[in-house]
Amino acid sequence: MRIIGGKYKGKIITPPSNFKARPTTDFAKEALFNILQNHFNFENVDVLDLFSGTGSVSYEFASRNCKSVIAVDSNYNHVKYIEKQFETMGFSQAKIYKSDVFRFLNSCNKKFDIIFADPPYDLENIEEIYDLVFKNKLLSDTSLLIIEHSEKNDFSQYPHFMMLKKYGSVHFSFFDIEINNTL
Repeated sequence: MRIIGGKYKGKIITPPSNFKARPTTDFAKEALFNILQNHFNFENVDVLDLFSGTGSVSYEFASRNCKSVIAVDSNYNHVKYIEKQFETMGFSQAKIYKSDVFRFLNSCNKKFDIIFADPPYDLENIEEIYDLVFKNKLLSDTSLLIIEHSEKNDFSQYPHFMMLKKYGSVHFSFFDIEINNTL
């Protein structure tokens, strides 16, 4: 896995072989960030990365000098690894929390410009991420929720749905606080 942009562009990151996380592919990550860089000035962006796993997406945002990056994962080993990587790369604007994502979303009172969720593809209640983000009003005025998922999920009929982008087996559903806004 590598960082594809920003200050640490090209840096290879190799998580321990016993990690059970499935990092977003470099190809899909590059496509995602090509979309986002046309919509955001990253230096003014507060990011929430849910189901952080290896930290791959958090490193991308932090490498692009986002104002703040909050990563959330429930696995102790993942949290410790990401915490160490944040420290090693000097990402002082990035923090990692060990928490169940659903509990975190229910207790969070901060608004974010980008919320990225990469839950396990076999997660039964993936729709609850969408529900909690909008119920708890966690998006700022010009913000996006992006959920990475497999082809078995279809969010196209959800309010705030903007678009679906597919990169191999990786699917990104984009949601906007303003219905029918386009990127």
